Order: sequence, then C-alpha cells, then structure tokens
Amino acid sequence: MLPREILNFPNGTGSTLGVHFSQIRTSDLQLVDHDGNILIGNRPINTAGFTIHSALHKARPDVIAAAHTHSTYGKAFSALGTPLLPLTQDSCAFYDDHALFNPFSGVVLEDSEGEKLSQTLGNRKAIILQNHGLLTVGTSVEAAAWWFITMDNAAHAQLLAQAAGTVRPIAPDVARKTASQVGSDLGGYFSFQPLWDWIVAQEPDLLD
Repeated sequence: MLPREILNFPNGTGSTLGVHFSQIRTSDLQLVDHDGNILIGNRPINTAGFTIHSALHKARPDVIAAAHTHSTYGKAFSALGTPLLPLTQDSCAFYDDHALFNPFSGVVLEDSEGEKLSQTLGNRKAIILQNHGLLTVGTSVEAAAWWFITMDNAAHAQLLAQAAGTVRPIAPDVARKTASQVGSDLGGYFSFQPLWDWIVAQEPDLLD
C-alpha cells in the first residue's frame, strides 16, 4: 500500500485505495485535469504518477500515453545507470531514441522534478529512470504499451547477455537503419494488436 502522503484523495471518497493490475477494468480508470483534480472516478490517484505523467503531457503534446511500471527487469537494468545497447533487432528500436534520467532523488513529488524528467526525455520514445525503472511514451496507447513491453524485454536480454560473457553490439549504422525499420510509432501500434486481442479474449470483463 502506498503511503498516505503520496496519495491524492478526492473529497468524500469511500472506495478502496487501489486495484491490482489483474483486476483493472475501464470503469476503474480516473479522469483528472492538468491540476490533478479528479473529474471522473472515485478512487485516489498516485501523486508521484501524476507529477511525472502530467509533466510529460505538458512538454510533449504529441504524446497520447505514457507507460511506466516497476517491472523486475526494468528496475534491475536501471540500477546499472547505463543506456540500452543495440544487442538485438528489438533493442535497436531504442537506438538513439531513449535517455537516462539520473541520479535517483526519491519519489517524484515536486513539479520541478517532473519537468526535469520531461526535459531529459526530450523528443525520444523512452527513458531509463536510474534506480527506478523504465518509462515509454507513444502517439497512441498501443504504441506506448508496446514500447514498454519491448524495452523491458530488451533490458532482460541485455542483463542475460552481459551475465553470460562479452557482448557484441550491432554496428551503429546498422542499428540506426534497423531503428528506422522497427521503431516507428505506427509499427508499435500494430505490433500491440495481437496482444490486445489476446488480453480481451482472456479477460472479457476488462471493458466493463
């Protein structure tokens, strides 16, 4: 459970504090304005999450969605304090298209910290938050989600490869060309579709 001081409680809420990922439905989603006021919904919002995401949307009007969770491989990789290497075709999607935000300075609660994070991201699709995890953005919800999944997998692959021995990154010119082939937002959107179809089939009440 999150500490009370990093939660924003709407007036008169009587709901539970959160919903497990496996139980989230569309009816659980909250709509908030740019000041963090809840317009639709009766659950508290995570202040740190709002601080980060609102700063990103303010700085990047092209961003429709941002994806961020504390995934195991993302957290482990972020502790290295280094960017992803172009070790595989999939990781090339992030070649010259992700940033490293460091150092870790605690839970992001101040607007200035959210602004600093968005400035570090720049016009890229992803950012590694050192000692924290991964965050991706997209011009669609599908693209943002696909890039997060792909980046987490790329982090996992790099951790395994580096643990096994000396890695051999893809040459920069080849990595750059591959990025143009596999790293577009439209490609991310379409790549997510089979996973979306599977999720809806497995969890039909998701759309309730």
